Amino acid sequence: MPDDVETQGVGAPTLDMTPEAFRSVGYHVVDVVADFLAGLRERPVAPAQSPEAIRAVLGQRALSEAGGEPAALLDEAAELLFGYNRLTAHPRHWGYIIGSAAPIGAFADFLAAAVNTNLASWYSAAMSTEIEVQAVRWIAELLGYPADCGGLFTSGGNMANFIGFLAARRAKAGPELRARGMAAAGPLRAYVSEETHTWVEKAADLFGIGTDAVRWIPTDDRLRIDLAALERRITEDKAQGDKPFLVVGSAGTVATGAVDPLSEMAALARAHDMWFHVDGAYGALAIVAADAPGELAGLTEADSVAVDPHKWLYTPLEAGCALVRDRQALYDTFSYRPSYYHHPGSADAELVHFYELGPQNSRCFRALKVWLVLRHIGRADFARLVAHDLDMARLLYESMAEAPDIEAVTLGLSIATFRYVPPDLDADAADHAEYLNRLNTALLERLQRGGEAYVSNAVAGGRFVLRACITNFRTTEDDVRALAPIVTRLGRALDQEMRPAGPGGGV
Repeated sequence: MPDDVETQGVGAPTLDMTPEAFRSVGYHVVDVVADFLAGLRERPVAPAQSPEAIRAVLGQRALSEAGGEPAALLDEAAELLFGYNRLTAHPRHWGYIIGSAAPIGAFADFLAAAVNTNLASWYSAAMSTEIEVQAVRWIAELLGYPADCGGLFTSGGNMANFIGFLAARRAKAGPELRARGMAAAGPLRAYVSEETHTWVEKAADLFGIGTDAVRWIPTDDRLRIDLAALERRITEDKAQGDKPFLVVGSAGTVATGAVDPLSEMAALARAHDMWFHVDGAYGALAIVAADAPGELAGLTEADSVAVDPHKWLYTPLEAGCALVRDRQALYDTFSYRPSYYHHPGSADAELVHFYELGPQNSRCFRALKVWLVLRHIGRADFARLVAHDLDMARLLYESMAEAPDIEAVTLGLSIATFRYVPPDLDADAADHAEYLNRLNTALLERLQRGGEAYVSNAVAGGRFVLRACITNFRTTEDDVRALAPIVTRLGRALDQEMRPAGPGGGV
């Protein structure tokens, strides 16, 4: 048995560690992580190995009968994690939407796991609950949202959006929904743009209205919801006896960073007695930057807002946040008080029990990392970091536009999209479209395997494009300027490999 594992007697092992052993292992792990963070630039952004190769590294071992020594196990885990994962902390990680995590967030999770409180009830986690209440208020204040709103932290954007959806369904379907289900609600209809994240389909499916109830509204030339088309569809549905209950605006779409005309959507929702929800999981926090799109101001008019600190508040996963203007709407949607939930007598009616504000009973202490990151950076420097990411995306878009073999396609918030177009091909020619889509699909795969920089993809106007989303405080101008030459080099090589010989390149 390892020296740092104590026993409570014969046949009674314990997972506890002596203080000396805990310090020794802890100091060692901190050194390992510090070296990892210091050497990020020397590592590939993502592993190039196949799934089979990565599984081979892990091995097909069976669970051993005997335990192992913690320091050795942690060393092995660090090697596996650092060497065979996509590294979101890397300065050139611009794929999908996930922020580079502030190191203080790792310490926060360490503290939270050590205490291991369950944030279901105030009585089970008094100080942790008060910290979450305070951190939720700070998020609301950053957005300009009412500080006395209801809110809680969630696993991420899906769950935060689900909470807004469920509050809207309960508010507009009425109190009989709880007992009678959808039979009491009528034919509910929800309205979103064609660029809205797929969470809305999951919500419609899981929560009883069905995916056919989602009205996908076309977008304008800026990929924002078409307000005239939205109002027409609402009016048509009402005339047919349907019940429009929810309008969803995007404060930064996941594909291109488009921001819907939120104030106008809020007014339209009020005119039709509908709930207005803003999916701000990605872009809502950009409102702190001085040069943020003016349309973001409209999110303050929403009935509910979803925002993800782990996207653009540089907080480790998981950290989503749901805000609801009327706190009572959350109690109406989620609160149950069975007899086995004992609440000691208290004169303080303001005590928050988070199991009454959301779907979870067992809840981990997600708020601590958000609370500490905000305190570590402060409001002013947080705004400067967001502005830095916006500037880096703008620079990336401009550098792509200047490259002769690259077409810059869209720029929205901190997302730039682009594609490789060989100089002898017409980017707008219909007979080149299929080949350019295939070429850029192959280019994306080669970029992601190459490890020099990591981007993802989107579809804009029927074109397969490469997509860089910068929510990364480690990204520098040099990193951004390096991408166009990488794309050009790999694109040229792929074009030579893929294009058939013949007149016009055979495409």
